[in-house]
Amino acid sequence: MNVSTILIILLIGAFATYFSGDKLASKVALLFSLAALGCSIVLLNNYNAGENISLINSWINQPKISFALNGDGLGLAMVLLTAALTPIIIFSSFGNEYKNAKGFYALILFMAFAMVGTFLAADGLLYYVFWELALIPIYFIALIWGNGDAEERRKAVVKFFIYTLAGSLFMLTAFIYLYQKAGSFLIEDLYKVNLSTCEQFWIFLAFFLAYAIKIPIIPFHTWQANVYQKAPTVGTMLLSGIMLKMGLYSVLRWQLPIAPLAAKQYMNIFIALGIAGVIYGSIVALRQKDLKKLLAYSSLAHVGLIAAGSYTLTLDGLRGAVLQMIAHGFVVVGLFFAAEVIFRRYETREIEEMGGIRTQSPKFTSMFLILVLASVALPSTFNFVGEFTVLYSLSQINIWFAILGGTTIILGAYYMLRMFQHVMLGETNSKTFADVTLNEGVSFAVIIAVLLFFGFYPKPITDLITPSLETILQVINKN
Repeated sequence: MNVSTILIILLIGAFATYFSGDKLASKVALLFSLAALGCSIVLLNNYNAGENISLINSWINQPKISFALNGDGLGLAMVLLTAALTPIIIFSSFGNEYKNAKGFYALILFMAFAMVGTFLAADGLLYYVFWELALIPIYFIALIWGNGDAEERRKAVVKFFIYTLAGSLFMLTAFIYLYQKAGSFLIEDLYKVNLSTCEQFWIFLAFFLAYAIKIPIIPFHTWQANVYQKAPTVGTMLLSGIMLKMGLYSVLRWQLPIAPLAAKQYMNIFIALGIAGVIYGSIVALRQKDLKKLLAYSSLAHVGLIAAGSYTLTLDGLRGAVLQMIAHGFVVVGLFFAAEVIFRRYETREIEEMGGIRTQSPKFTSMFLILVLASVALPSTFNFVGEFTVLYSLSQINIWFAILGGTTIILGAYYMLRMFQHVMLGETNSKTFADVTLNEGVSFAVIIAVLLFFGFYPKPITDLITPSLETILQVINKN
């Protein structure tokens, strides 16, 4: 078995879901997403057993383009994140009803297909194709099934689409230039291209524009909060839990190894931008009255720290960034799902209209509190492992980077616990808050189990990703 199997399962699943009809669509989508998860676990076992699970076939002769998929530890970690979160996201949506459900769930699986392809692609043009394909389903998911005024939603989604597409065109230009130098789009050939410092600067900048918009890094973040707010919660989970990781992953896989001289020369600038995102996102989150917007800016702060860790060019920084990517994926999906559970009962996302939930639903309160504590990186949670490792790597570059980046601990704890107090505590609300249903409880339990298990025992993921990151650092340090 090679890594193309999981792509085939997700693509067939998208078509099968669409043709299954509205009544069966959610169940068929869940079935295929679980099959993809099972396939990813089998691939992981094969990889650990030393089997070659990569794939490379000639695709187009002129220009020379290959259908190349690289199944290494880093790629598999991101595939496992996607494969694990997709069924959770689908299952969590069972409490909602969607018009044209077959189209809705088919788009989710197609988006998972494109994101997995992005994480596995080892040919620059193939990678670009998957990168752009992932944009199409989320555009329609947010536009058709989103929240609020239709015109405002359309403006927010179109801005996101155009903004992201425009950034990606710079990346495409970089790949075309690299092809002229290497005569190939294969990643190992691109790693070997001998570029001058000036050439590396422009290549680095072209990649940065694409990735900074997708992640997002300030000042390229202006699309994020509105799209997160306007998209249906499933769309927000896909965006925050998985899609933004495409940009962070790509920094490690493509940008840093291809243009290492530029990465080293301008390291401090890009670390500073990431840390600025931490501080800015945290301060703006404090002022939010809408629960989804608060979580959106919280996510901006966390990914800013991940980006800063990625640009340290140290093994601890890269490893901490990947660990935090995976941890953030689970915790942010859990938090947005908690916001959706509240909306199902109160039909509002305004924090001031909530409160008193603790007395009506102790189970939900307990699960929500665990997610909040995980978000602020409480020791024994998965987020603490990644965040501590990133901060340690920043201290190796400059102690002030670690101090400023560490403000995420103080500010994050303040705005998240303050939010929890207003949303969950206080006098009993006049509105009835029904206790969590079985599928809601299962979704929360799975997410919390992952966060606690890897909080105590991150070794399986660390062992999986470290060899790939060491290889990337070897490429970076050759120049």
